[in-house]
Amino acid sequence: MPSSTSSPRRVVITGLGATTPVGGTAPTTWEAISVGRSGVRPLTQDWVAEHELPVTFAGQIHTSPAETLAKVEVRRNDPSGQFALVAAREAWADAGSPEVEPERLGVAIGSGIGGVWTLLDQWEVLRTRGPRRVFPLTVPMLMPNGPAAAVSLDLSARAGAHCPVSACASGAEGMGLALQMIRNGRADVMVAGGTEAAIHPLPIAAFAAMTALSGRNDEPERASRPYDVDRDGFVIGEGAGLMVLEAEEHALARGATIYGELAGVGMSSDAYHITAGEPEGAGAARAMEEAISDAGLGLRDIAHINAHATSTPVGDLAETRAIHRAFGEHTQDIAVTATKSMTGHLLGAAGALEAVLTALTLHHRQIPPTINLDNQDPEIDLDVVTGQARALSADADLAAVNNSFGFGGVNVALALRTYR
Repeated sequence: MPSSTSSPRRVVITGLGATTPVGGTAPTTWEAISVGRSGVRPLTQDWVAEHELPVTFAGQIHTSPAETLAKVEVRRNDPSGQFALVAAREAWADAGSPEVEPERLGVAIGSGIGGVWTLLDQWEVLRTRGPRRVFPLTVPMLMPNGPAAAVSLDLSARAGAHCPVSACASGAEGMGLALQMIRNGRADVMVAGGTEAAIHPLPIAAFAAMTALSGRNDEPERASRPYDVDRDGFVIGEGAGLMVLEAEEHALARGATIYGELAGVGMSSDAYHITAGEPEGAGAARAMEEAISDAGLGLRDIAHINAHATSTPVGDLAETRAIHRAFGEHTQDIAVTATKSMTGHLLGAAGALEAVLTALTLHHRQIPPTINLDNQDPEIDLDVVTGQARALSADADLAAVNNSFGFGGVNVALALRTYR
């Protein structure tokens, strides 16, 4: 364990896993995102008409977990846990299944809502069939830390099984917690990120009642349109994004392939409103500034931002103000993208997936485009990558920021950099 006087341990990214609306793995997700392919499509389930839902589309998972999980694993895990297991196993294999003492291996997987499908399905069982028919594993399946627990059991991870619950910043906060755990010596390796499975009639109806969702039922693949003057709300999505994070010395000792470095985290809270972010972006700006400082970087080192950019009229504008507040004149030199335009908003998994995509952006030195941006809002004066992917410098060291903001006024920013 490093002494309290030593320099902070560098934390590197050695494995990536994802299951998303555009792909069943991290590579297939990256391939789709790189070419601007939307994963948003109509909902065809009977419950859409049964409940007369006002929004009839979503970013549904591309590949069923049943294709890779055993039947008993599907039965005993809420869909949010199933997604986490799929992504964790991919990330672990991608990292080379590192040999690590169980007491030095931890898990930090956030979820904003938890097992909503299990909770409401089993409530219906209780209501219609009685208490004897309620599934015995209902509680561990519905609890938000169920996915983290399932992954820790799967990998025999004993350094901790944590679950930050901070709305749409949950997955990013999980990665920030993992960074801190490795730095302070609690673990050498962490599996970290977020998962969410909330494409259910109740969340859809509730978000629609808030007028938070886009209502473009006639053209769902064009509904998520960050920064566009005609944006009218976010598109709900589902899935998981996870990373294997390691202390640099541990990764080098085993000859691991390194995608990049998770270099810093910044967190703040607005204390402004339960759902709306502070309109001038003060808290969001502070999170970005703290992430960059924590990484030992300067503002001018940042070449790219994967923005939170949900496609809500107010939220996109507040984040734009936050970016200007944090970076000042350097804002014009930063290339911004909004990958929710393709995946929809994965709620508690959003920041984690977007951190995975940011790591791949730096690794491949290519920024994915923002799609559906036909007429950029003049108040959003950012250099947004549109049309097609944009190449980054092939030689220079690069750094990027990934933003995640959530209900309750939560702000999390992660700073990533290339590794040499």
